[in-house]
Amino acid sequence: MGISEQTLLILSALADQPRHGYAVVTEVAEMTNGRIQLRAGTLYGALDRLVTQGLIAPDHDEVENGRLRRFYKLTDSGADAIRAESLRMATAVRLAEERLNKRAARNAPRLGAIG
Repeated sequence: MGISEQTLLILSALADQPRHGYAVVTEVAEMTNGRIQLRAGTLYGALDRLVTQGLIAPDHDEVENGRLRRFYKLTDSGADAIRAESLRMATAVRLAEERLNKRAARNAPRLGAIG
């Protein structure tokens, strides 16, 4: 079984550059057109888990508007996890589309059929 959609989205949000937690929340919401809204508690628990798993790593800390922000970056293992999940999902989509095409062909009206 692959990784969860939430995990894939968090990793993907970090794929192009390091981000702090709130920026990850914003990026995930943008990537999903607002469909996924991560809550802070959920996000920080996930970030801790992903650090422990070696999929992301702390990058640096910055003070922004008087608040300390920890930035996280994607590791090579994290990039590999995105690639593996993307391939798994693409394969599942291809198989589903093949099955739907077979179904459509089977259910298509036939020329000369009475009915």
